[in-house]
Amino acid sequence: MPWNRPLIIGMILLLLALGWLRTNSGETELVRSSRLLMGTIVEIVVSGQNTGQLEAAVDDAFAEMARLDRLLSRHYQDSDVTRVSQGSKGGKVAPETAEVVALGLDVARRSNGAFDMTLGRLKTLWGIDQENPVVPTQEAIAEALEGVGFRALSLEGLNLVKQSPQLMVDLGGIAKGYIVDRAVVVLKNHGITSGAVNAGGDMYLLGQHPEHPWRIGIQHPREQGGILATVQVRDKAVVTSGDYERFFEQDGQRYHHIFDPETGSPARGCQSVTVITDSVALGDALATALFVLGPQKGLELLADYPGSEGLIVAADGTLHPSQGWADYQSAP
Repeated sequence: MPWNRPLIIGMILLLLALGWLRTNSGETELVRSSRLLMGTIVEIVVSGQNTGQLEAAVDDAFAEMARLDRLLSRHYQDSDVTRVSQGSKGGKVAPETAEVVALGLDVARRSNGAFDMTLGRLKTLWGIDQENPVVPTQEAIAEALEGVGFRALSLEGLNLVKQSPQLMVDLGGIAKGYIVDRAVVVLKNHGITSGAVNAGGDMYLLGQHPEHPWRIGIQHPREQGGILATVQVRDKAVVTSGDYERFFEQDGQRYHHIFDPETGSPARGCQSVTVITDSVALGDALATALFVLGPQKGLELLADYPGSEGLIVAADGTLHPSQGWADYQSAP
């Protein structure tokens, strides 16, 4: 199943948002639809005055997401990512793929490699997405890291260039966010001004609730079903990455899906990271980079992105908000 994401992760759309169903005494129409895409449940909710317009917008948004999933996922044999990974030097890619990679390379450079799109072999080795994941030997990890690193991948126009033949590209830390962004563009092109797209914790809130901004509950990383914090946003992306999303335990140790490119093992500095920013793709990449960097260096990186705020839950459970986080936080 592409992306192999769990069905419920990251964030919860609070019941306050569901109050939208009862707003304006039925004058405002609402369309809500969920589909299985990218290995997770993707939900789109839109409101307006014309049901036919709303349904057409949602259908077209899902169609665009499915198209881009086939283009960007390493789980499809005919995707750009698979073709480039199987080639010895890389290859030409679609403009959408180049756009994703360009953004990813910028975050990789500015995070000094904490975000890395070259870890396909390493992720395959651990198999955390599979039924029987394993803890590899240090020798196997070292072999999987040979020839990789954010400097081992470059973009020349529409040509994705690999520095080593064995390098396997993996866009799992950014492509889902980009796909959500493109779905939002489709909704806007249909004239939709209020709605939400949520792909398993990668979320964009378009416009606002008729009476107030959207309220989003951020999942507690250690309390199942618990809410860590609540934020109010409009026309913003909200992305959460956590060590509780995909993991297994062995000998009392939790092994999760967010890898430190330097060690080839799961990053240990955080429990979860939430980022509020202008695009889901950027939020996706930043959340991964911050998780790898840990609270101090992570907040330093986030400060380099004006208009972006975040909340980092450190490994010991302490909370580390960015300077402007309080501007979004609301009472539970």
